[in-house]
Amino acid sequence: MHHLKRREAIDPAPHYLSQSDGFSRCALVDGDAGSVHMGLGYCRLEDGHVDEHVQSYEESFFVLEGEPVLYLDGRGYRLARGACGVVPVGVPHAWRAEGAACWIDMLAPRPRRPDEKPDTFFVGPAPSSATLPVDVRDPRTRNFFRLEDWQMDVDNLKVGAPVEQPTVSASMATALLAYSGITVKMLVDKRLDAHLHTMFMVQYRGEGIAQPHDHPFEESYYMLEGEIEVVADGERYTLFPGDVFWTGVGCVHAFYNTSGKRVTWLETSAPGPPDRHSYRFDRDWDYLDERIESSSELETSSS
Repeated sequence: MHHLKRREAIDPAPHYLSQSDGFSRCALVDGDAGSVHMGLGYCRLEDGHVDEHVQSYEESFFVLEGEPVLYLDGRGYRLARGACGVVPVGVPHAWRAEGAACWIDMLAPRPRRPDEKPDTFFVGPAPSSATLPVDVRDPRTRNFFRLEDWQMDVDNLKVGAPVEQPTVSASMATALLAYSGITVKMLVDKRLDAHLHTMFMVQYRGEGIAQPHDHPFEESYYMLEGEIEVVADGERYTLFPGDVFWTGVGCVHAFYNTSGKRVTWLETSAPGPPDRHSYRFDRDWDYLDERIESSSELETSSS
């Protein structure tokens, strides 16, 4: 099962009507799309707020534009483009914005429908106390990270960063995974105290290809740059910036960068990938099938 939502269909509507002002959201992936594990949304907050509340699900975010303020567990943080992080289950939080701010939110497990038991509980007005920019070198800001363009460049990470550089110290937290023309940068996972899902950035360069495969979890892809060919359940699509794609558990899918230009998207998975067997590539099992068939033919001929 898979789902495609084109950029033109993304139309945020007022959300949390009696507990917010200037806040709107459009569901990108939810139960109507076929998901049972995630709720992905496009959020917009303009000269307004979302009152303080707690949730029985995890919420991560990635700021697309503007400088929203997130009040998390009693402290106010002013975010910038590329800022991301996680609101753990049951932690009080609220939002404010002067001007317009937009972000992608990822909720896991999938939020309950209006006809089900509530999973979001408002506890008071949004704070208006002083805020500080996120300092990712401060151990107290363990739920935040900020991605900058240079952090997706493998060559930049081949040499040590200056001690005073305003990012986390060089470690696996700054590592990139690079293979087959594909670069992956983890943003939100257990390192930031997310246990029910992950969020990461994916970039294809040159002729990057992800061969047909599936997963024991759901994935979403929010396109940020370039265009990519995707095949899912035997159907082929071209994705453009602002489009959203989703694949369910067991959906065989593949990506092909036929343009030869850089392609970037924000990806999420839920539940979080297991320690082993996250990928099931068709070609590996096709190879095994051929070996077994070949072995059977040899046994038949020898007898």
